[in-house]
Parts: sequence; structure tokens; C-alpha cells
Amino acid sequence: MLDARAKKLAAAAPAASAKAPAGKQAAPAAAPAAKPVAVAGKATSHPAGEKLYKSACIACHSTGVANAPKLGDKAAWSPLIARGMDSLMEVALKGKGAMPPRGASSADDATLRAAVEYMIGSVQ
Repeated sequence: MLDARAKKLAAAAPAASAKAPAGKQAAPAAAPAAKPVAVAGKATSHPAGEKLYKSACIACHSTGVANAPKLGDKAAWSPLIARGMDSLMEVALKGKGAMPPRGASSADDATLRAAVEYMIGSVQ
């Protein structure tokens, strides 16, 4: 599901190339460095992701323990989101710094991804 910004960009792309002078082609758009992360807002996220967040992730992501990005802190999440979902999932699966693998949970990959999407949804 595309968010409003992505829809605007997609709609503007054909219009921009149509405005190029005759005989000249519009410059190709630069390829994104990482696949953008687009998830539904917190209210429409997977219930399993919210449940995992509230049972495991909340311990650090609600207070910022050990520099964990807090739920809803757009400034803290933005650079992580910019790296893409694959990067976010690698950290969630393998851990990083004080964060243990899988956030010290026994959640399966799909539920862990849903929890990451829930946290991302809080800032988008």
C-alpha cells in the first residue's frame, strides 16, 4: 500500500517526463539506495506485531534504554527507515549492541516483522 507521498511522486513522474523539450529526454531518476519502507499506520498494523511490541519490545523502545529508538520518535527512526526494511529486519533478527536477537523473544519471522512495522507505523 503506497502512502500519500509515494502516490504524489508516482503521479508526478509521468507529468515531469511529458514536459521535456522535444528531442530531449528527461534525465533518468536516481535509483534509491535502499528499498523504501512503507507500512500501514499504527492503527491498521498487524495485531500480532502490536502484541509482540507490548510484550517484549516495549521494555526498551518505550523509554529509549541503550539508545533504542522510542516508539513515535520520528527523528530517531528516520535514519533507520531510510536504510530499508531489510536492514531493520537484520537488526531485529540478529540483534545489535544491547538489543538481543529477536528482541529476546521467541517470535517467528512474520510476527517479528509485524512488530517492526508497528513501530515504523508510529512515525509515518
